[in-house]
Amino acid sequence: MSRAGETLEQVFREEYGRIIATLIRISGSFDLAEEALQEAFISAASKWELEGLPNSPGAWLTTVAHRRLLDAIRRNRTHTDKETQIAFEATRLQPHVEPELDDAMEYPDDRLRLIFTCCHPSLTRETQVALTLRTLGGLTTTEIAHAFLLPEPTLAQRLVRAKQKIRLARIPYEIPPVDRIADRLSAVQAVIYLIFNEGYAASAGQNLIRNDLCAEAIRLGRVLCELLPDEPENLGLLALMLLQDSRRDARVNDDGELVTLEEQDRTRWDAREIAEGVNLVQRALRLRRVGIYQLQAAIAAVHAEAQTAAETDWRQIVALYEELLRFTASPIVALNHAAAVAMSEGFERGLGLIEAADENGALQNYYLFHASRADLLRRLHRYDEATVAYKTALSLTTNQVEQNYIRRRVTEIDISHKKAQTTQKI
Repeated sequence: MSRAGETLEQVFREEYGRIIATLIRISGSFDLAEEALQEAFISAASKWELEGLPNSPGAWLTTVAHRRLLDAIRRNRTHTDKETQIAFEATRLQPHVEPELDDAMEYPDDRLRLIFTCCHPSLTRETQVALTLRTLGGLTTTEIAHAFLLPEPTLAQRLVRAKQKIRLARIPYEIPPVDRIADRLSAVQAVIYLIFNEGYAASAGQNLIRNDLCAEAIRLGRVLCELLPDEPENLGLLALMLLQDSRRDARVNDDGELVTLEEQDRTRWDAREIAEGVNLVQRALRLRRVGIYQLQAAIAAVHAEAQTAAETDWRQIVALYEELLRFTASPIVALNHAAAVAMSEGFERGLGLIEAADENGALQNYYLFHASRADLLRRLHRYDEATVAYKTALSLTTNQVEQNYIRRRVTEIDISHKKAQTTQKI
């Protein structure tokens, strides 16, 4: 790839969200902003090859996209909605000065407004995720549809409806008032972590890990920390994603098989991500406003700092989960707490807590509940019960790597069971 092409790719990754947010603020239209920026990238692809790179590629793209946007608004002003017409009139009344393409164009960072708009509570969570990836991430409709195993027309229609709702419901393109920002920020954090989790443990398909989604979520987490650097839960979220991502290369072996945390080769963990994640946890906790992402990141840090599985400080992990349970009564958190207790206080104690976490059948459709229960039953040599639990887990996951892991466990149990029976006969 040429130097111009490499620079264009880099600018796309680093500047797309910033530029599109500015264009949406100016036009009030997601579609017009996306079209203008696409035209600017097409123009750059040809001109930079012929004329060389501008001094400030990001500013060049912003300037050209801004011009294309104003041209589109002028062309469509008799057909656009009221908001777009107002935006056009505002720009028309200002004295127009053509900037030099190589001069840095000063523009405000509107990404914070954009991310709150994409994650507005009137939109469904699935739509919030898709719109965030499309606008702030710059992912194509095809890429997002592929990531979440959706037909492309379905995803495209979801994005169209979201943009229409923002326009027709007059959803404000703004940072929420102080009294509502905490609730709205939690939705933004949840969307980013949902994107990461889909990449870290793909819900379906042949691969356990989707590196592209993990990387995109971490990038969005960095953006959130950059925009709100004194919000400890932003730091905790980024730390949590980095610490979990640090184990990526060890989670699947060379044959594509799942490797549990206990069995992973820790020399394959990413020391750089661990160091950054631990530093972020410490920085967040010093702000003395503890939240769920900070506590989860602290748990991940304890795992990361153990040189071997045997050195894991399970008592500290249990204490952190107990603190986390004070913030949320989630049955999944209770399940994780029970698993930590099993490693700290004994398998029987942990099994009892795991079964208690399924109060009112809240976890019956969650495959990790059955897989965790099966694992403890296996360790307790209750092989028949373990086999039933593993088979239930198998029926609840659609990820092929996880399915293969469970089948392997069932086979191992069958072999162990037969050996035990043979020994008893002798």
